[in-house]
Amino acid sequence: MKILISNDDGIQANGLYALAKRLTDLGEVYVVAPDREQSAIGHAITMHQPLRCKKINFHDLDVDAWWVSGTPADCIKLGIESLLPVRPDLVISGINNGENLGTDVIYSGTVSAAIEGAIFGIPSIAVSYARYGSTDFSVAAQAAEQILRSLLKDMQRDITLLNINIPPLDTLADIRGVRFTKLGVKRYRNNFEERKDPRGNSYFWLAGELIDGKLDPDCDIAAIKEGYLSVTPIHFDLTDYKRIEKIKQLKLFAEEGANE
Repeated sequence: MKILISNDDGIQANGLYALAKRLTDLGEVYVVAPDREQSAIGHAITMHQPLRCKKINFHDLDVDAWWVSGTPADCIKLGIESLLPVRPDLVISGINNGENLGTDVIYSGTVSAAIEGAIFGIPSIAVSYARYGSTDFSVAAQAAEQILRSLLKDMQRDITLLNINIPPLDTLADIRGVRFTKLGVKRYRNNFEERKDPRGNSYFWLAGELIDGKLDPDCDIAAIKEGYLSVTPIHFDLTDYKRIEKIKQLKLFAEEGANE
């Protein structure tokens, strides 16, 4: 199996290394990741400047690895179309330093890298660890490998895009179980903090405090909060299929001949 790994925390991120190290037991690993952190970059791609890349020695692993001067989506596109000698069988993005839950996946570079893989028709997974500031991803990587081994046959039969979040833990025994979930809704208040620069001019710093409201028990946010590993199938198709028939009934333009 050929596995392409990327992330949004950058080529030197501990989570990327821990994941690549574990997955070398599953197949031939390739790493294509941003040269610097690209968190919350979403699905941006680079159009107005050149993309630069360099093949590197990736820690102590015997894998082909490149850094790219672009976004996570750039890394997947460039990796599949230009850098890898073969088309990968699987794309994995992570392990992200911090959770990617609910509506926050819209902003996530980690999830966007997996989405890009799915757009190419390749089974893809985003993996995040719900413990910010962690430097030890070994247990999270072990959990990711175990869940991946369980899902692998189904993913090979049916193209799938999954968002996996691992709860903060010290051992695998700390995980209460696995829940298959839907995306929750994350809302924030006080999103911007106004500050002053040395010249007294105002600028704004995005911060935000999560509103702790009532959670749908079937959503990913609730699962992580209760100590479960969350697996959420997602899709890049944003069509609201339930509304198609209703919107067809709207007269968006005047009927033919009405303005003659």
